[in-house]
Amino acid sequence: MVTHEIIKYQIDPFWDDEYLHLDYVWEPYKDPEVVQRWLDMGYPDQLSGWLCDMRRPQPTWNHKFIEYYENKGWKNIGTAYYRMDTGTVMPTHRDHYNKYVSVFNLQGQEHLIRRAIVFMEDWASGHYFEGNGEAYTGWSAGAVAEWPYDTPHMAANIGPTPRYTLQIAGHL
Repeated sequence: MVTHEIIKYQIDPFWDDEYLHLDYVWEPYKDPEVVQRWLDMGYPDQLSGWLCDMRRPQPTWNHKFIEYYENKGWKNIGTAYYRMDTGTVMPTHRDHYNKYVSVFNLQGQEHLIRRAIVFMEDWASGHYFEGNGEAYTGWSAGAVAEWPYDTPHMAANIGPTPRYTLQIAGHL
């Protein structure tokens, strides 16, 4: 049985500010019914965030993250840098990994999928993450929140500066 435990740990920062200058593209949440439900609840229409995934050039040091998670036993690792601008909210949701499951033939084995969020910068006022109902603030650059595939989580930026994270997906 998969639990929804959020595992927290720290990676010593080795990166520079290259992630600030990536080719970010607005990535809307892919379930229009869920988005409409959020809008009906009163959430602003600035849902989701700006993404630079592996379809675009990644930072020169990105391979170090992939190697780190390969050493933890993860397979088929994907990375995506994520920027949340001021006023951006991603309400509580569960990732579906539809494309990932299809590409890596994991139908019926979704419980093997893991997600990790690496906070690229120290916490700033108004930056927020919540996993499985637990608030997470005050992080230092390199802090990581990791969870099994279907753990409910949310993020928001109501602060004056962008919030940068790295999303990592893989499976055991």
